[in-house]
Amino acid sequence: MRLKYIALAVLMTGFSQLKAEVVLPSVLGHSMILQREQPVPVWGTAAAGEMIRIQFAQQVKETQTDGNGKWKVLLDPMEASAQPQDLTIAGTNTIVLKNILIGEVWLCSGQSNMEYAMRKNSKLTKPYSGVNPVDELEYADNDQIRIFLVNRKELIKPQADHGGWNVASGSALRSFSAAGYFFAKELNKRLQVPVGMISSAIPGSRIEPWMPLAVAPTLDGEPGKFYTPMIEPLLPFAVKGFLWYQGETSVFLNDSSQYTAKMKLLIDSWRKAWNSPDLPFYYVQLAPFYYSKSGGEIKLNRESLPKMWEAQEQALSIPHTGMMVSTDLVSDLNGIHPGFKWEIGRRLALLALRDTYHVKVVANGPVYQGMKQVANKMQLSFKSVGAGLYSKDGQKLRCFTIAGADGKFVPADAVIKNNKVLVSASSVKKPVAVRFAWTEDSQSNFFNRDGLPAAPFRTDRPAFLKSNQDLYTIK
Repeated sequence: MRLKYIALAVLMTGFSQLKAEVVLPSVLGHSMILQREQPVPVWGTAAAGEMIRIQFAQQVKETQTDGNGKWKVLLDPMEASAQPQDLTIAGTNTIVLKNILIGEVWLCSGQSNMEYAMRKNSKLTKPYSGVNPVDELEYADNDQIRIFLVNRKELIKPQADHGGWNVASGSALRSFSAAGYFFAKELNKRLQVPVGMISSAIPGSRIEPWMPLAVAPTLDGEPGKFYTPMIEPLLPFAVKGFLWYQGETSVFLNDSSQYTAKMKLLIDSWRKAWNSPDLPFYYVQLAPFYYSKSGGEIKLNRESLPKMWEAQEQALSIPHTGMMVSTDLVSDLNGIHPGFKWEIGRRLALLALRDTYHVKVVANGPVYQGMKQVANKMQLSFKSVGAGLYSKDGQKLRCFTIAGADGKFVPADAVIKNNKVLVSASSVKKPVAVRFAWTEDSQSNFFNRDGLPAAPFRTDRPAFLKSNQDLYTIK
């Protein structure tokens, strides 16, 4: 019996010593990028009451763990730096994280189109000759772009090798979000600073699991299911903003009327979690796809997707958000995973460049602004005209329909004149409403000369969709 107690004492002593070790969360590791120009949290666990000393970039910070062994320090804001530096964390043991840069850090999330990996990108048909984004894996080796791929099961476990971050090349890049990588590539090129990307996405996921359970306890869709293991453990890692590519599953659920409110719940909860109410949130408006032919339990029609487009567009009323249009980025309407992720990433980067970094770029295609009747035509005006409105292929503008008082929409002629669009149909003598790209298979040629497509719209939007209070109410 005495030997048993001795063995137990030895075991407990070993456990106590193990518990005393300084332990870091998985997101803190070698080769990471720290956010420039804002306080940078460094945190972890150790023995209760233990003194922790942090050294980085000529800064020295000390703190003492609380009664639960938790500790956190804030590094002072730093300028961007592509010079690798060491981050030293010392307590009972010492951890030295190598090859750390300072720059811009973004978190990208959503479902399969955000998860869509670079290895899939490399298998696409090459859209043009010469240097091609399909071949990116063959030459990607930019030390200033770093990536961290969230593993749903591993993120909550400390990693002994601190190896979660990688330079964006080789096998690590093969498994990483293509949209996230190309976003980082464009930012790095334009801003000339290091860029770090964290990808946390799950194929087929709804929006609800990405919210904390506490903010949406009554919603279907398992709130918290992905937030708890895949977002919460990243806190409070300093980030510049969020990218979001999700909604396909929500269309299949015919969830468009509620999606705007759920977007607000998600965005508000993430900003609150990071204690930053102004963090930018940029997202992708879904691409055309034959949802109505999917044969699921919920019957959809050709306007189910346009109604989701509308719900996504209405989320722009949430401050510090931006939406990119992808109606032109589809080569197969039977494929729910369009391949042009390099352009998805670039257009998301344009939003960030314009609205977050205040670079003078055109970030959107034409956006409907208003209309007035001119004789038997409707004259439409637009924002985001950029260098001017035009037909991308030189043919007549497609995807416009028009209706009179009877509400029956018919195909319309649409002509650009003085950066406005005149819409008419011989059978509609007194038009009252116009729709553009209002079917799930719409692929229009209506662009601005900056190469960005017009956003779908309908001028006859129901009155109940025009109130922000109604938009943000879960019914």
